Amino acid sequence: MLSLSAVVLLAALVFLLRRFAGLRAWHAAVCILLGFFLASSALGPYIRDATRAAARLLAGFDL
Repeated sequence: MLSLSAVVLLAALVFLLRRFAGLRAWHAAVCILLGFFLASSALGPYIRDATRAAARLLAGFDL
């Protein structure tokens, strides 16, 4: 559930940046590609764990 929530939140952020901050479509595409390549790299598990830890900290509970 956390990953779906993060995807929705990030999609909304990209939409707002595209609409109000002048983010161009190719900028967003480059960011998406970077995310896919980072996820499949050796750093992927560390990024996932850090994101989960930050979400737990912000939510105020420890799973």
